[in-house]
Amino acid sequence: MELRSVEELMDVLYAGRHQHALRTAALLRRSRPADKELQVAGLVHGIGPVPSPGDEAGRARGAAAAVRPLLGERVFRLVRGYSHPTGPADDDLLRLRQAAEEGRTAGFDAGVLEDWRTVLELVAARHSRLGA
Repeated sequence: MELRSVEELMDVLYAGRHQHALRTAALLRRSRPADKELQVAGLVHGIGPVPSPGDEAGRARGAAAAVRPLLGERVFRLVRGYSHPTGPADDDLLRLRQAAEEGRTAGFDAGVLEDWRTVLELVAARHSRLGA
């Protein structure tokens, strides 16, 4: 499954467990407010069960592959590396993992998915302009 529009991605996010995704993205927004791609990776890192239901091993790969055409290489690399490290983790990947772990137990209102539509559109548009 490849996601080709922000609308398709929003549908997938709504179908999944988006409260954890919202908290992860919100924590990344607090710690790295200018890094929209990292925030988006936090938002989409858990979509694996939707494009790859029942495929435990393929969830991270499925999530990464699904967002690659829309959100680009960096988001792809972060989402794929979240569960399947292929080498030493860089600072961004470590921060994503930390925020995801904190997001499991954090007890704060992280807003709603619709709050992230503009950020998703910005990242997708930037990826598109870069000729990818």
